[in-house]
Amino acid sequence: MGDTHPFNRARTPVVDLALRYALAFASIGAALLLEFLFHSLGVPHPFTSFALSAIALTFWFGGTKPGLIAVFLALLIRGFFFEPQATASSRALYDLVFVLFAALMIWVRRRRSQLEQKVDERTIELTFANAGLSRQREYLDALFELAPDAVILTDENFNVLRVNREFTQMFGYLPDEASGRWLPDLIVPDDLKDAALEKRIGVVSGDRVNIESVRRRKDGSRLETSVVASKISLGSGQVAVYLIYRDVSERKRAEERLHRSEAFLLEAQRLSHTGSWRHDLAADSVTISPEVARIFDVRPDEDAADVNFHFARIHSEDRPTVAEKYQKAAQSKSDFELDYRIVLPDGAVKYVHNTGHPVFGKSGEIVEFVGTVMDVTDQHRARTELENALDQIKRLRDHLHEENLALREQIDQAFMFEEIVGSSPALQDVIARVIKVAPTDSTVLITGETGTGKELIARAIHKRSRRSNGVFMSVNCASIPSSLIASELFGHERGAFTGATDRRQGRFELASLGTIFLDEIGELPPETQIALLRVLQEHEFERVGGNRVLTTDVRVLAATNRDLPAAIASGAFRADLFYRLNVFPIEVPPLRDRKEDIPMLLEYFVKRFAEKGGKQIRKIEKSTLELCEAYPWPGNIRELQNIVERSVILCGGDTFWIDPAWLSKPVQKKQDSSRPLAEALENQEKEIIEAALAESNGKVAGPDGAAARLGIPRSTLGWKIKQLRIKRQKFSPTPD
Repeated sequence: MGDTHPFNRARTPVVDLALRYALAFASIGAALLLEFLFHSLGVPHPFTSFALSAIALTFWFGGTKPGLIAVFLALLIRGFFFEPQATASSRALYDLVFVLFAALMIWVRRRRSQLEQKVDERTIELTFANAGLSRQREYLDALFELAPDAVILTDENFNVLRVNREFTQMFGYLPDEASGRWLPDLIVPDDLKDAALEKRIGVVSGDRVNIESVRRRKDGSRLETSVVASKISLGSGQVAVYLIYRDVSERKRAEERLHRSEAFLLEAQRLSHTGSWRHDLAADSVTISPEVARIFDVRPDEDAADVNFHFARIHSEDRPTVAEKYQKAAQSKSDFELDYRIVLPDGAVKYVHNTGHPVFGKSGEIVEFVGTVMDVTDQHRARTELENALDQIKRLRDHLHEENLALREQIDQAFMFEEIVGSSPALQDVIARVIKVAPTDSTVLITGETGTGKELIARAIHKRSRRSNGVFMSVNCASIPSSLIASELFGHERGAFTGATDRRQGRFELASLGTIFLDEIGELPPETQIALLRVLQEHEFERVGGNRVLTTDVRVLAATNRDLPAAIASGAFRADLFYRLNVFPIEVPPLRDRKEDIPMLLEYFVKRFAEKGGKQIRKIEKSTLELCEAYPWPGNIRELQNIVERSVILCGGDTFWIDPAWLSKPVQKKQDSSRPLAEALENQEKEIIEAALAESNGKVAGPDGAAARLGIPRSTLGWKIKQLRIKRQKFSPTPD
């Protein structure tokens, strides 16, 4: 109990008890003294009133037992000092008054104790409640400050009362900067204030507002936010507004990306005619994408979620097969692929390709199938058309093949052999030698004048050989500078010479398992002749600038219009290389030795160039034919070909003719028969070179040099000058 009078503050029970009982005696004694004082002063005052006051004080501050003692003392004093002569009834009446007063004080004392106990209990409750409220307030303050969202407390007019740290992080305002400011001016963009004020009315009226809107930071930048606002009561009639802001910019961007992805997916499905679907086995419902609805031509009154709808669209001939395969996929828990036809409401038929994949639940059972369906009608139509076209092409190809065989048979009957036209005995002898040597791997040396078709003979040998499926590599040795011929034939390593930035394979490597044709073999420089001899003997070589020995499996065919024995005699060509090349010699006769082939060649070339030029030439003038047969053709077939091409270009009708002025008479050079052939050739060659050097003032290279005048490479001319011991300095005042 929480008594507040002085006696209840005693530290020990004994002292407290003594003080209580002392109060009884002191209070009655004080009442007696007051009675004596008033009596001495002549002021009448009954003792009873003082005694009752003393009793009341004792009961109130001392308790029940001291109060009873005070009553007993008051009765004794009254009866002994003030009313000793009173009658028994009068005394009993007075005693009854004191007893009743004592009973009253006992009741008051008990009520006081009960009230004090209740007050103590309520005080304890309030103390605990205040402590709880303090803890709750601290907790709420911590939550307010540590909330992951921006929290704002405003009055009902939206003037800021308090903000948390996240508000500062989100909007950039410090608490002191935000406090007292009108919230719309603080964070609402000017163009959105009207909408914000409309929502404010709902909040003030008691509605809980939950919206997403754009807000403004301190630096003026904008952000996407979600806002929750509600009115709360602070007690004592005070009202506030509690607002929570969350930055949803990243979520908005993610949603935007998702929306774009979905749009891209739908567009991709539309462009590829591929839709997606999902079959929930438990609910037996189907979910489809818009493209599937387009493919199946779903009408507004049709339920595309019904499985039976999709099966009803399937062509009646394909429906049993599709149902069976789908059931098997469900039983085996496996993927499936189906190709079938669907029939649309307007009777149109589409071809679709459907793929499905099972999705399993936690128990391992299939919960749904997901998949795609593709409209392959266009592909099916294109495939059908392609198959028909391929069948037609096959028929045409077979027919063309038959015609080609017949045509080739006719050409063979017209004495054409691998594009070699003619039926003269001299040519037939060459063809016979080609047929004999072609199946072997022997080296062949083809000789003959320029323009006689030596490369055609080489190609015919290759086509008839076991290497016909391999490459045919043709190299003109006279057209490649002597400094590069070795690199061209055998390849080079990186850095082998200036400009060799990468490793390069030579012609012998590239022609492996095939045939290499070395035209103008007589123009090879001596150092390259040695390397070629090694290839012919050992079938191996080294790249220029390299030291690794490479092997090659290639057949060598060579051709020249030079007199190689004379070149051997003059030292320009190696004898051992000649013997290696001349395993099987074939000499191609000049056109003047096969005049009976000229009419056939004329017809062949006229037809060829007329078709190429889009002209219709049906006959050849008799005089032209006689002219061609009488002409010696020093340029051989190449000259004939060029003359025919020129004539076809100039012909305006359907008759072929040749202008006799185009045919020049060959210059016959006399040879000194008193000198050996080799010496005569060497002297003649020396005279020609010296004449060219004199005309060019000793200059070899350049457009005005001797090499250009003679029509040979500079390197070849330089080698000839050295071989023939020509002093170039005497033709020029300064060395070149």
